[in-house]
Amino acid sequence: MTDKRNFETDAIRSQSDRSEFREHSVPLYLTSSFVFDDAEQARALFADEISGNIYTRFSNPNNTELIEKLCLLEGTEDGIATASGMAAMYISMASLLKSGDHVLASRSVFGSTHQILNMLFPRWNITHTYADLSDPSSWESKIQPNTKMIFVETPSNPALDLIDLEWLGKLAEKHKLILNVDNCFATPYLQNPAKWGAHLVTHSATKFIDGQGRVIAGAVLGKKDLIKEVRFFARHTGPSLSPFNAWVLSKSLETLAVRMEKHCSNALLLAQWLEKNNNVEYVKYPFLPSHPQHQLAKKQMRLGGGVVTFEIKGGIDRGRKFLNSLKMISHSANLGDTRSIATHPASTTHSKLTEEERAAVGITSGLIRISVGLENMEDILNDIQQAIEASKL
Repeated sequence: MTDKRNFETDAIRSQSDRSEFREHSVPLYLTSSFVFDDAEQARALFADEISGNIYTRFSNPNNTELIEKLCLLEGTEDGIATASGMAAMYISMASLLKSGDHVLASRSVFGSTHQILNMLFPRWNITHTYADLSDPSSWESKIQPNTKMIFVETPSNPALDLIDLEWLGKLAEKHKLILNVDNCFATPYLQNPAKWGAHLVTHSATKFIDGQGRVIAGAVLGKKDLIKEVRFFARHTGPSLSPFNAWVLSKSLETLAVRMEKHCSNALLLAQWLEKNNNVEYVKYPFLPSHPQHQLAKKQMRLGGGVVTFEIKGGIDRGRKFLNSLKMISHSANLGDTRSIATHPASTTHSKLTEEERAAVGITSGLIRISVGLENMEDILNDIQQAIEASKL
């Protein structure tokens, strides 16, 4: 008999201590502040001499439970919940960088992360250099004397490119850099970057962690000393997650494993089906043998994820007709929902990039991203098939 528990059990059974009311499900703590026993306790709390709740912008029992559960599932020491995924991405960098610092970033990152690096950080003299996931040999040569952090997404959004996290962890260790990994597409169930040397793991919990398109949230998880700096920054800038959303997400984690198994099995079936369709130029999915990093995906991911990208023959005009012809699958900019979602990244999530920047990360004008939901697979395929037929030029 061992005390070590499996992922599913930890996700379900790790929760806050019961109150005197003996509730089975953790209650909501919808309060803006907390009372002190006496003046000395108040002083000690504000002096960080003891732990406890002061004000929900700082901490709340629901947020604490969510973070403790995420840290357990990701294998990290500490963490902080945020009001959105982009708040998590921003504070994971801004809290640890100063004027004159440099970031080495994957060229394949989410559109808003590009905007932080290209439009916001230059205001404070924080620079960056992009490196290609497809050319790991070039990364070390781009490290500068003032480089402080490496930031990557793997798998990337939306091109589904990967980088070897074990290799990257060793590179960061060699140069004493902070390795910051956006693990949104994989979730803690499919991939644990901290296992391979990541110092910070960031999430848009809006996506698969919530899994039902209900709330917006983010998380920064990682080394205790780094999270201390992130927490200080967040405490005084205010990107705090509401207790209600934290409660929803903590309950969502209870079904993450079973949901991701179904997302991934549906996505693999869709990818295999699309690869055989004569109307499709190409398909990208990490667990397809045709993916250029298929073996790497199998090394560091449990399954291939819930997102498939492809390009339909006929370019942008046919791609638009395809999207407009979908009857069941939602046309939305979100992903990670129980409902399948189709997105055209070039005109939505990555529209602020130049055509050259999109081409450099594999976002062609006709690229379609499908976040594969939990519907019956026959219904998903039927909708895509009829939209392919209806889009013929």
